[in-house]
Amino acid sequence: MPGGARGFVTGGTWCVDRNKLVEYWPGEDGLVRILAVEQRGGGSACNFAVDIRHLDPTMPVATMGLVGDDADGHFLLAEADAAGIERSQLRLTAEAPTQYTDAFGSQRSGRRTHLYFEGTAALLTPDVFDFSNVSGGIFHLGLPGIHARMDTPWGDVPNGWVATLRAAREAGFLTSLELASVAPERIAALVRPCLPHLDFLVVNDTEIGALAGIATLRDGRTDADACARAVQEVASRGPMRLVAAHFPTGAIAVTRAGRLLRQPSLRVPPDAVAGANGAGDAFAAGTLYGLHEGWEEAEALALGRAAAAASLRSVTTTDSVEKWQDCLRLAAQWGVREGFD
Repeated sequence: MPGGARGFVTGGTWCVDRNKLVEYWPGEDGLVRILAVEQRGGGSACNFAVDIRHLDPTMPVATMGLVGDDADGHFLLAEADAAGIERSQLRLTAEAPTQYTDAFGSQRSGRRTHLYFEGTAALLTPDVFDFSNVSGGIFHLGLPGIHARMDTPWGDVPNGWVATLRAAREAGFLTSLELASVAPERIAALVRPCLPHLDFLVVNDTEIGALAGIATLRDGRTDADACARAVQEVASRGPMRLVAAHFPTGAIAVTRAGRLLRQPSLRVPPDAVAGANGAGDAFAAGTLYGLHEGWEEAEALALGRAAAAASLRSVTTTDSVEKWQDCLRLAAQWGVREGFD
């Protein structure tokens, strides 16, 4: 990495994803058939780490987190080992069962619905993150809003996320934060204090709107111009190198120098889409991988777009993400939409 150590460290959410593809999401008391089921590791720390290893199997990736000393926890350790992730700080605890998520993807709409069990997420604190024994260039942390202790004040700072990001910065890492789509007011309260301690922020359209206090959806569709205003507003609140918002029809980002970038999404064939679960993680992984490697911001965003599109081909979060060269070849094959409509 230009000017720093090579590699990534992820921290925060490790959970078991029980991914289910359904034809559509039913209303209450409804009934719908499950079309496909897969179990994989999930959560921001897991998905991002695995995606980076898929994009570049030579890239050093380590992780930190907390899982239960149970079958699900040992399953996650095996997932980390299979991906070649250094996981000496992915700790086991007998105090709570492993966090898990039932992730339902709608074949009809492409949208996702997540039902999660908090488990070990409730026990995570800044004390879990020991930066003295890890090295790397970028520390990627998540997810505010679903970790009870991390979401509360810690010492002299507003919450455990701020404390952890500050410690990572002091250890020499560039920092990145991934969000969960919780209530907008909760996103704003937890994440705005984190912005001065971030180098990168890659989020979706609803999350950037919550942070900026700007409505970014109109009649259920992304308003690209509103997203542009929201990205610029959030970028003004901290010394970040890149702030980006992704959505189904594209992505908008602003650099530290104030350059606004707009990139429509790829023309993904409808019959290639198995599920959208994990597409946001893949977009963040592709974008930050490019930045880690010293690419121009527009090139990094283009890889993020390609990695996200590649991820759509599987109901799981990470299985269909490939080496970065293959993701870009797939992007060239599918081509780019003409605009955000």
